[in-house]
Amino acid sequence: MKIDPQTAPDLQKIRDLIEGMHIAMLTSIDADDRLVSRPMSVLKMDSEGVFWLFADTNSTTVNELDRVNLSFSDEEDSTYVSIAGHGEVSEDRSLVHALWSPLMKPWFPDGEKSPNLALLKIQAQTAEYWDSGHSKMVRLFAMAASVVASKPIGMGEHGTIDLLESP
Repeated sequence: MKIDPQTAPDLQKIRDLIEGMHIAMLTSIDADDRLVSRPMSVLKMDSEGVFWLFADTNSTTVNELDRVNLSFSDEEDSTYVSIAGHGEVSEDRSLVHALWSPLMKPWFPDGEKSPNLALLKIQAQTAEYWDSGHSKMVRLFAMAASVVASKPIGMGEHGTIDLLESP
């Protein structure tokens, strides 16, 4: 994923947490009001905190963008980020060209010229994160201490960032 320098400290925090995570679970609400999740390759986080993904215009995903969530997970480092917002479809061909990768060809056989290729623009509104920031051994000791104390001890940082969306 390409990540641009961020314009705000809150966005920089999210950038730092998700750097190196390329796949997110995109959750939306389908026509029957059910939550539906699917793994998606996140192409870019721009300088304003907008996330860009490729999508097939024939998929139901493009009609389920009123409320969405992107969930990033790095189990190795115990870092988890949940980003809630809304999305829209963009057919900006210059951005498609800039973000195109041959790795997308199995889904879009005609490459960046595929007629059903579009971009999803996900605008973040809130983010919640959990970040242990410790080695596995330290996390194991913290877990053991938490069990003994019957409360979380040294389990890392948890936070919520509201209104990532620009006015």
